[in-house]
Parts: sequence; C-alpha cells; structure tokens
Amino acid sequence: MKFFLHAAALSGYILLFAGIARGQDQWPKTLNASDGSIIRIYEPTPESFQGNILKGRAAFSVSRPGDTSEPAFGTFWAVATVETDKDSRTVHILSVKIPNLKLGRDSDANKISYLRTELATGLPKLNMDLSLDMLLASLDNTAEEKSLSKGLNTAPPKIIYQSQPSLLVLIDGQPMLQRNKDWGLDVVVNTPYTIVKDDKQYYLYGAKHWYTAPDAAGPYSYAGKVPSKLEKVQQSVDDANSSNAGYIDSSAAADTMVSNIIVSTEPAELIQTSGNPILTPIAGTGLSYVSNSNNDIFRAGDGQYYVLLSGRWYKSGQLQSGWQYVASDALPPDFAKIPEGSPKDNVLASVAGTQAAREAVLDAQIPQTTRVDRKNTQASVSYDGKPQFENIPNTQMQYAVNTPQSVILYKGQYYCVDNGVWFQSGDADGPWQVCTVRPDEVDLIPPGSPVYNVKYVYIYDADPDWVYMGYTPGYLNNYIYGPTVVYGTGFYYSPWRGHFFYPRPWTWGFNMWYDPWLGWTFGFDYDWDWFNWGFGLGFGLGFGGWWGGWWGPGIYRPPYIGRGFVRGGIYGRNNYSAGNRFFRNNNLYRQENFNRGGPGRLMTDRDGNVFRRDGQGGWQQRQGGNWRSVDNAGTRQNLERQDQMHTRGMMRTQNFQSARGGFGGFRSGGFGGFRGGGFGGGFRGGGGRR
Repeated sequence: MKFFLHAAALSGYILLFAGIARGQDQWPKTLNASDGSIIRIYEPTPESFQGNILKGRAAFSVSRPGDTSEPAFGTFWAVATVETDKDSRTVHILSVKIPNLKLGRDSDANKISYLRTELATGLPKLNMDLSLDMLLASLDNTAEEKSLSKGLNTAPPKIIYQSQPSLLVLIDGQPMLQRNKDWGLDVVVNTPYTIVKDDKQYYLYGAKHWYTAPDAAGPYSYAGKVPSKLEKVQQSVDDANSSNAGYIDSSAAADTMVSNIIVSTEPAELIQTSGNPILTPIAGTGLSYVSNSNNDIFRAGDGQYYVLLSGRWYKSGQLQSGWQYVASDALPPDFAKIPEGSPKDNVLASVAGTQAAREAVLDAQIPQTTRVDRKNTQASVSYDGKPQFENIPNTQMQYAVNTPQSVILYKGQYYCVDNGVWFQSGDADGPWQVCTVRPDEVDLIPPGSPVYNVKYVYIYDADPDWVYMGYTPGYLNNYIYGPTVVYGTGFYYSPWRGHFFYPRPWTWGFNMWYDPWLGWTFGFDYDWDWFNWGFGLGFGLGFGGWWGGWWGPGIYRPPYIGRGFVRGGIYGRNNYSAGNRFFRNNNLYRQENFNRGGPGRLMTDRDGNVFRRDGQGGWQQRQGGNWRSVDNAGTRQNLERQDQMHTRGMMRTQNFQSARGGFGGFRSGGFGGFRGGGFGGGFRGGGGRR
C-alpha cells in the first residue's frame, strides 16, 4: 500500500491544549493583537478527546503596552480537529474554532467577538506542539470505547512453572514442514523460531547456539557440533537479523545458552524462578514478590500466589498448578498500595484504581489518525486459492479465511483493512479503493473472531481528495478490559493450513508486559537472537525462501526490549534506563520527531474562572480585578488534582523522551514505508508454502 500524506503546514497550526512547545518555549504564549493589545494564553486544559475531535479551555489575559495596571483575565473554549501521532507522542491540530469566550465581568459583545476573532486567526501563528502524555494526564473524560472490549477471554493458558532458567518455544499446532531448496532442508514453518530437520534429527537455532532433538517438539539439548549444511542456515539467520536497523549483536551470546527448552503446541506461558522462590516484602504493603524471578509473581496475605500474564491476573495456592483468573478490581487491596519507584511498580497499570491504570486506559482510547489520499492509495490482497469465507457470529458479515489480510464480505461488497486503512471493492480480488464509510455491523464483531481488531479502525470524515481515518490501540492487540488494559483477546484462532500457512494473532507465550511509555513488550526470557525477523518483518515461509518471522500481521508484533532493561521502578525514575533495545513503532501512518518544551501555570475551571498558586502553596481566584484566596475545600481539591495531573504528565513526557532517546532515531523497517499489500508493511503474499 502506498500513502500520500500531508507533510507541510502542520507546524503552522496551533497545538492548543496542554502541551510542550518546540525548543525551550514555555507558557504563557504571547499573541500580538491587531489593535496593539497583548494577549497571553496560559497552558490549556483538555476536556474531551473522542475520535479526532479535541475540546478544551484555556485562561488568557489582555493588556496594553506600557499599561502598568492589572491585565484583564478570561477563559476561552476551543474545538479542534486533530491528527494524533502515537509514535512521537504528539497531537497536531488541523483546524480550530473558538465557540465561546468569557472575560471577567466584561460583557461587551463587540469586545468578546473581537477577541474570539483575534484568537482564531492569531493562534495558528504561534507554532506550538501538544504532548500526548500531557493530554492523557489531564483528561478526565470517559470514552465510549471502554464498552467495545466486552467478552474477552480470561481463561488461563497452560501455565508452566520451572525452578531453573528455561525457554518456552511455541509451535502453532502440530509441526508443519516445508522444504527449503536453498538450504536443502525441511523447515518448521508454523513457529517464529528457526527449527530445521536434517535426516531424522531436528535442530533449533537461537542466540548463536544450536540445539537438537529427535522430534520438532523436543526434548532439545545443546548441540556442541552440528552438520556442516547448517552453517548456511546460521549465516542466513544472522545476516537477516543484522540487516535490520537497530539490531545489536550480543557480545554475551556465549553466555546465553539455555539448558532447559520447553516446547508447546498449544497456547502456554512459562513462569520460572532461579531455584526455590525467594519472597521479598514490598514496603507499605502485606505483599511479597518473588525476587529470584523475572516474572511478576507475588504472594499475598491470603497465602495465594498471584501472577500477571498479558495484563491478566491469576492466582493459585501453588506455583505448579491450579491457576484461576482474578479481575483487576478484585485483587487484594495491597496491590494498589505498591509504591511508585519500587521494584514491582510496573504492575500498577494492571491494578484497578491506580493512577497508572487510569492513564493506561486513557492512552488506549487515543486514536492514531491521519488523512489518506483516496485517489492514489492502494491495497493488494492475496489468497491461497479461490477466496473462501466463513460467517462472523452475531453479524451478517463473513471474513476470508485463506488470506493473511483482513477481508470482510457484507451485503455484496468486500472490505479490507490494511495497515489501519479501510478499503472497498465489488470483487474479492479487487481492485481496491479507499473506503469512505465502514460497514455498519463492524462494532458487532465478537472477540472470538480473528478479524475482531478491525472494529478499532475508524473513518471520521471524507472529501473529494482525502479520507480522514484513525485507529486506537485495540487494532494493535491492546484492549481496555474493565478498569485496566490487557494484551490480546485471550482467544486461540486456528491458522489457515493449505498450500500456505497463515497464522493468526496470539495472546500467550511471550511474557507480555505493559510499559507506560512504550506499550506492550516481550518479557525477559526472550532476546532478539531467538527470532529471525526476516525481510520486511514477514512471517512463515515466504516466496523465494524461508526467512523465519513472527505470528500474524505486522500489527500484532509487539515492541521489544532486550537485555539490560530494568523493569521495576518505572514510575519513580526521572531517567528511564535501559540496555540494548529494539523498538517497533506502533504508528502505521507516520513517524515524527518528539518535540520538547516547558510548562507554565494558570488554570481555569469549567465555569471559566481563573486561578493561580499563591506564594504559600495555596490557591487564588481572579475576582473583580483582584486575586482572592480560595476558601472552598472542594475547589481547592479540584485545583490540586489538576496540578497533580499536570505534574504527572510532565513525568510521563520526560520518561518517554528518555526512553525514546535510547533508540538513537531507529525506525522499524516494516512500518512507515507501506511497501505492499501484506501484513507488516513489507510482507508480500503469504506464509509457508507446502
């Protein structure tokens, strides 16, 4: 697929609502009005953000040059059409209106009308940017998307406990072999790992080591010496990995040999300790965590173990078995008391009622948006044979089962979602055109359907040249479930097995955990060297040779953080520390630089009253041309809450900047280029051919 996105003029629009401006700019911003007066705009407060419409208010003051008297203070309200960039954590304003303005006790209609006009015409010239993290920390609205993710599966996968360092290798069902002519070997194509067969022996390659087994499912043991023909496999895998930007060859590869490899042909999760569990108390709580494990394992006062897997909590009286689901709002109260900055504060986003959980839910409601050139944007869909469709439960729609794309048949029309863009055609094979209205039954797709995620891709508006679209993180497997977010639907979707192998999105198997600055990422047990990412980040067995890869479309590949990353103390650090890392962008539309800036504070309430801090840490309200102390406890509490959200937003932004800085400007090769019609941007055509 090829995109033609607008790249100019955005910097000319105001980024109006709570943000950090480019360079060292700070609030307030100064606007010189046409009559010579000076308008100062103070840091705004967002009130709602739904789809691509952002609403908010801001305090402002008006004064005359040389006038030593107090300026006149007021509040204006704004409605903006925006474009959101989740990668750079910025929001761009496409257009803005000023529907209302309040100026103290001054009710002169002509003056108010004049100020509205000056703000509407002058604000775009101020060249400001909005920080998404500041926005999230300030929003207190509840979006409708919370209701979209009902019915996710919370049943536990097979949970395997080991008391020694181990690795879980997943195969999607029974091993499926394909002959690789270049290598002269049979390859297991329904796994993201490099598994080949030579004669009657299987070989697994990862982290610069070979392991061997009599069967694809193991048991595997270290292979000190392997047949010479495997050298070509190793070279191909190493070359494919090292060709990806951001790859860092591990100098410690010789120390990463795994002594215990576990293979599962069904959804599973591995939890492990180094020896018997060591319980370490968490200050201020009745909880202990297992400190000799990289998993999030806790022991509560009720004597139960609790483990966090893909954002879901499970408990059991023993680590070996008996795990049962526990809702995030049914956890023992001590979980919400885990201190920020402590070794296990990374789980707070999965604990109902915490600020971290609220921020994660808000983040999951913010769309990544863009406008798409409806005349020149194209899609390409491939099938394994003639198109085959199956019913989508609870709808009149059907989906194509023998393609890696998301193709839907509805009322005689075919719809395809490719890299976050809706397309439409009168024929299953195309040609495809950018869609202007998505099917009205899309929101009825249940989580048990493999195309469930397309309901999180929206069409907002259209004109003769452009279609305005966006997707929320549900399209990327990040779902709001009650008061927290989870990874994946929890359902197992059967892959397509024909001449080609087409995998479906998975929830389990990689110790997924939530990072507030980067989203979902692998657990500690996995490093880059264990996966062959291949050209275009494809999967399975592609045309022209096998390149390893990953489950499902590119959108389902999580960002990845490798060795050296410090998991705990996320919220308490000013400097986000990490070791060698690989980061995959979640922005399928565009990639921008992150803009930095500084704060400034004058706040308003919903009635337009203006407040400031006094010299003693209290609050004052502008009344009758003077600043008067705020005596109402409820008002003070609301102002403190706004101020705390602002501070937390600054922390989120600083942590994201620090985290992002560690990547050295790396951009994932499969995204942003839109090189073709398959999943993952660069993938063209399919999985493994039999």
